[in-house]
Amino acid sequence: MKQIVANVFLSTVLIAAAHGGTTGKIAGKVIDAQTKEALIGVNVIISGTAMGASTDLDGNYFIINIPPGTYRLRASMVGYTPAEVNNVIVSVDQTTKIDFDLQSQDVQLGSVVIVADRPIVQKDLTSTTSTVTSDQISKLPIENVSSLVNLQAGVVEGHFRGGRNGEVKYLIDGISVNDVFSGASTLEPEVNSVQEVQVLIGTFNAEYGEALSGVVNQVTKIARDNYSGQISLYTGDYASSRTTLFHNVDHVSPSDLQNLEVSLSGPVPGVSFMKFYISGRYFYDDGYIYGKRMFNPPDSSNFSSNDPAQWYNGGTGDGKYVPMNYNRRSTYQGKVSFDVGTGKGFILQGIIQNQEYKSYDHQFQLNPDGDYRRFQKSYLGMASFNQVLSASAFIDLNASVFLSDYKQYVYEDPLDPRYVNPERMRDVGGNAFLTAGTQNWHFSHHSVTYSGKLDYTTQLTTIHQLKAGFDGQRHSLGYEDFQVHVDASSGFKPALPKPGDFDYNVYSNTPYQLAAYVQDKIELDYLIVNVGFRYDYFEPDGKTLNNPDRIAELDQFQPPFPDSLFSKAKAKYQLSPRVGISFPISERGAVHLSYGHFFQIPPFEFLYKNPNFRIPLTGSFPEFVGNAIGNADLEPQSTTMYEIGLQHELAANLGVTVTAYYKDIRNLLGLQLHLKNDFKLFGEYVNRDYGAVKGFTISLENRFSDGFGANIDYTYQVARGHASDPNDDFNKAQASPPVESNKELVPLNWDRRHSLNVTLTTGTPGDFIASAIGRLGTGLPYTPSLFNQRTGLENSDNRPAFFNVDLYFTKELGFTGMPLSIFLKVYNLFDTANEINVFGDTGRAGYTLELTRAQQAPRGVNTLAEYFTRPDFFSSPRQVVFGTLISF
Repeated sequence: MKQIVANVFLSTVLIAAAHGGTTGKIAGKVIDAQTKEALIGVNVIISGTAMGASTDLDGNYFIINIPPGTYRLRASMVGYTPAEVNNVIVSVDQTTKIDFDLQSQDVQLGSVVIVADRPIVQKDLTSTTSTVTSDQISKLPIENVSSLVNLQAGVVEGHFRGGRNGEVKYLIDGISVNDVFSGASTLEPEVNSVQEVQVLIGTFNAEYGEALSGVVNQVTKIARDNYSGQISLYTGDYASSRTTLFHNVDHVSPSDLQNLEVSLSGPVPGVSFMKFYISGRYFYDDGYIYGKRMFNPPDSSNFSSNDPAQWYNGGTGDGKYVPMNYNRRSTYQGKVSFDVGTGKGFILQGIIQNQEYKSYDHQFQLNPDGDYRRFQKSYLGMASFNQVLSASAFIDLNASVFLSDYKQYVYEDPLDPRYVNPERMRDVGGNAFLTAGTQNWHFSHHSVTYSGKLDYTTQLTTIHQLKAGFDGQRHSLGYEDFQVHVDASSGFKPALPKPGDFDYNVYSNTPYQLAAYVQDKIELDYLIVNVGFRYDYFEPDGKTLNNPDRIAELDQFQPPFPDSLFSKAKAKYQLSPRVGISFPISERGAVHLSYGHFFQIPPFEFLYKNPNFRIPLTGSFPEFVGNAIGNADLEPQSTTMYEIGLQHELAANLGVTVTAYYKDIRNLLGLQLHLKNDFKLFGEYVNRDYGAVKGFTISLENRFSDGFGANIDYTYQVARGHASDPNDDFNKAQASPPVESNKELVPLNWDRRHSLNVTLTTGTPGDFIASAIGRLGTGLPYTPSLFNQRTGLENSDNRPAFFNVDLYFTKELGFTGMPLSIFLKVYNLFDTANEINVFGDTGRAGYTLELTRAQQAPRGVNTLAEYFTRPDFFSSPRQVVFGTLISF
């Protein structure tokens, strides 16, 4: 614990890269309603806060450093009737324009109250940005932020505009929550604690770093002055008639789906300068894929005879159904804000999330207890200090620690006697479910990131808002994988190999990153410009093998190896210019252009993989071990993005946005292939792949009013590259017969050519709300094959189209003076059998030509048809959820 505290302090002092904004701005002009002349010295304040400003000589005012939310704005001046504007919505990094026409008190009027409408055309948007508020989220059938992100135009199953996995930076209150090992986000706030989600899909400002394709900025709710809270609980289950495909789906139990969410906010009792916000969620879903426990891992069967009458079935299972893609998650968040003086704010917060889940492995369908369990633990601790220097300037100082811990095993204790000899997994032949055995590898990676960040924001004039900052991260990375031996050498009892052996890898590294940026937002009536530069620096703390072709020479050594065989990895740096321009072409329209260079260090697993440089000459190994070595001297991956777009208000509350884009992606990871002892193939990760993406989006928004709202997003996209996966070249070379690596660009695995998302909402807030989300898309590509031999070019055909509808209905009731609502959610309303994976010989998920080929029947306990029935090739069936929400 002392070490953690010391590192947080150190990173704060060093200003020790990927942070984002968490506040917005209100600006406008105040004039005399009769003379139309500018009014000087009008007080404009945000009611219920200490934030405000006075108008200048031209009647202009601005208020900066405003957390996202909905506010009431009041303008007052001696001799004029005060005016108030309600429902003023502030979003991160955006300017909300509110003008006032004040009436002279000679005109006998009471206080003027106006309800603001968020403009359909956001004229200061210089690139594609989608902002979804907590109020909008509460009206939709979604369970997590990921589902919300996938509704945005240009996003396909988490891939932003054709980018690979790991190219999107996820932030919580401006702090990165991407696991540096894998590049994936491993901590997600629950939707009940989110105030606003900002999705940056196009180019983005210089303050955002370490992202190639996009940024998701999740801003959580702040502590309030008055007590408030919510309690929500629901249950449900899957409801489908496809019982042949989804075993046990007809068994309905409230325990199969459980959810409890609680939140509370208000002042700390007895402490006038402290407020708090706490929330928690427990979620469990049994999943929709079940195995049947016909066998236990230690069982012994014999199906080697050609005569089925001689087969021996030694199954001892109880025949119960066992969930094989379950998910259990608990999340706890706490936030305390301190009022430490005028113009000063201090916030402490922490988020803890624990997750346990399984990923379905088809071979274990009758031996479900022998497959891996997976565990992800994440923790974010943050201290934020905000100092208002003047009415036009403030600083933000943040220090944080983010911990991500992943483990994968069957039994936690590697010496657990339930581990069995791997030979038990060979009791059956091909196309047969396993009748015994356990996955005998343990895999874990642990990373701790200490971050510090200083941002300075100043509204130099009513035109220029300047922002500059320094930030840095120090990473502590630990990794371990090993295979549990249960064989004759261990007396058929679990035993561990020696660290340094080919099946026991351990490493720890402490790389660090530094960054600095400066950007200027120029706001004129006829032009808005966001221009900036970002400098990134990375120190990898690693080494590279001088000559991978001589890797066999390392087998004569035990780690540590002689330094003469390696070179120290060099530091990496880059200067990235960013510019975006918006031209308001009328009161109802604006055109924007943007361009930028973006830089991202590859996930650390590719820098440090296989630190013992052991390439075994025989045997097969799981994907996370593989036959590859890392390269700590990898160059950053880079993207150049171009975008042009049009926003136009068609009518009151109705607008359209059209955007075209192009991405040039370079230095993507691939494998440079080598031979050990002239016959054993292995690879070293290098920067060798290229990709290019082009497309356009059309978005139609009918803002919710008079009981109805709608959003329609269409995306046309072409995403092509040399490879979808860094391991692609190795996998092709290992194929039988080998397949030549791509010399030309091919469709990437997530190249969905056409996508359409439709969201409809109707109802009366405070009474009832009904909404539906519909998604329609062309099928993703696949590579045709016949009897495991390719018959077409890579990704030259497409799977069937995707279609899904989700439904939400809520009705508010009175309950002892507190709002009580009941709700119904139905996911996959029409129980559509979406084919998310297919057999290469038919292009369909439910049928394969293997069933027609003359071949020996499986030696085991299943038929050929049963083995080729793949529930994991289909999306989840219909799920029905019932629940209640109490607000107080």
